[in-house]
Parts: sequence; structure tokens; C-alpha cells
Amino acid sequence: MFRFANSEMLYGLIAIPLMVLLFLYAFRMKRKALSRFGNPELLRQLTASASRSRQIWKAVWLLLVLVFLITSLARPQLGTKLKTVRREGQDILIALDVSLSMTARDIQPSRLEKAKHEIASLIDRLRGDRVGLIAFAGRAFVQCPLTLDYGAARMFLDVMSPEIIPVPGTAIAEAIEKAVGAFVEKERKHKVLILITDGEEHEGDPLAAAGAAAREGVIIYTVGIGSVKGVPIPVTDERGNSIGFKKDRQDNVVMTKLDETILEKIALETGGRYYRATPGQAALTQIYDEISGMEKKVLSSMELAEFEERFQIPLGIACVLLLLEWFLPERRRTRKTWKGRFE
Repeated sequence: MFRFANSEMLYGLIAIPLMVLLFLYAFRMKRKALSRFGNPELLRQLTASASRSRQIWKAVWLLLVLVFLITSLARPQLGTKLKTVRREGQDILIALDVSLSMTARDIQPSRLEKAKHEIASLIDRLRGDRVGLIAFAGRAFVQCPLTLDYGAARMFLDVMSPEIIPVPGTAIAEAIEKAVGAFVEKERKHKVLILITDGEEHEGDPLAAAGAAAREGVIIYTVGIGSVKGVPIPVTDERGNSIGFKKDRQDNVVMTKLDETILEKIALETGGRYYRATPGQAALTQIYDEISGMEKKVLSSMELAEFEERFQIPLGIACVLLLLEWFLPERRRTRKTWKGRFE
């Protein structure tokens, strides 16, 4: 099969007839200019060394050089060979706590914004892995199913906020259950769940959910974010301006603190690890480095027809013709013989 990869370059061949007309015009004007000098027979003897045929050949070769250069730029391709392309990686689900306690500012600008920044950085590093997002507070749902479209995942991540789940609480168990259901059930490996939360006020039984996930081959990495000492939860108005802190029914300021114990147990239950997020450390980067060392599965495989380049042939011909044109002189050698003084 033959084709041109850059077929639009062939429009340059339109210049060839114009070049032919230009050469013809130049030869004609040159002949007219010589005729003005005097007797044609005398001019013929004076210019006997000038070879008109060689001038024509040089013009033809220059035109051929241009033809083959344009053909080379159009990248002719001949024949095909099949190339198998495989995409390998892991299935990675990221469950992000979007409860109100994640708006605490013990990590600037807030726990939630810090977590979203790390997730975005992780997505930028992915190479062939499928990624999905789960949002949870008092309830959990799949925000973005497993996908290879990292741009779409970033868009879903941007809109994750406490407003998307108005139910208060931290349903870690339900988030794990949603993740298990989002993975391919028949597979017993290549399933990774990254759980990012402050681990406080959890609903249900997270350890039981983690045990069920482990039986399905899911490895859970937990990331604790926040202060273990406790900080107040800011309250903002519709414009995002701070108007105070969250209070309980007794008008006491509610304090939120990181519960590392439950997160360590969840990770241990599934063979994963627990990481604590800090302002200057990218916990998800460390997790991804560990995930990258795992056995990868083939996420997709396809055979592509790959054309073999043949631009070298017209390019080589153009170079040869250009050398011939350069070595071919316009004048020929003439032999002068002595015929006497008056002849």
C-alpha cells in the first residue's frame, strides 16, 4: 500500500509549470539581448563556447531536483507492518473525604484543598493506570468511574467539595464498599484504593469493610490528613468568607482531630500502608512509587498498522541531480586552429 503522509506538500508541484515558463522566458530574453549587439554570425563565433543544450539540461535538472524535494517532503510511505501496542498499569481508586471537618485549616489552605492538590499531582504522574474517584462524607458515591481519561478525572476532582454531599459524617465503610463494587469483580489483584480522610466520626464498621475488600484482592493505602491535637472547623457564608467556627448544641466550638488508629488498622487489614499527610511531604507520591513496583496488568492491547518511510529515495535522487547540475558547466571547450592572418 502506498500513500503520502504529508500529502498537502504535493501542492508545491504547482510551482513546476511556473518555473518552466520562467526558464523559457529567461532564455528568450537572453536571445533578444544578444541580438541587439550586432551581426548574428559574429555573435555566434564569439559565443561558440556557450552551450545552449547544456543550459537547457541544467534547467531541466533543477526542475527535477525541485520535483523530488517536494515529493520527499510529502513523505511517501510504502508497505505496512503490524505493531502491537499494550497499555499496562493498575486500577487505582481514590476515595476522598469531603466532610465539613476537611475544611479545617491546620494544613494550609485547608485539609481538603491539600488533598485535592496531591491527588491532582498523582493524576499527572499516571502512565497507563486507570484512575477513579469516590467522594464520601455521611454517604459515599462514585464521583468518577475508572478511566484512562486523566483530563476528565481532573475535572471531576475540581468540583469535589462539602456541598456535593450534604449528609454529615464520615462514612469510611461505605466508601470502601463503593470502591470494591467499582473494581472488576473477577480479578483478584491489580486493585488499589487510596483512602484520604481525617478518620473522624466514621459511620458503620470500617474494619469489617476492609476485611471484605481484602478478600476481593483490594489493597488499601490510607492517608491521614490533619492535626492529632484538634482544631476548630471554620464556617463560611455563601461568598466563602469566614464567619466563625462550627459549634455544638451547647454552643461549644467543635474540634476536629486526626484519628490515625483506625486508618492504620484499615491499611494493615488489606496489606497496604498508612501515610500521614504533612504540609511539605507528598504522601501520594510515595504511594504511587510503591504502586509502580507492583505487577501490572494489560489494560488494553491493539495492533496498529505502521507505514514504512520511503522519503529517502526521492531525497537521494534530488541530491544526485543537484550534484550533476553543479558539475555540468554551461560552456564547452572549443579548439582554435590557425588559418592564417587574413582568414
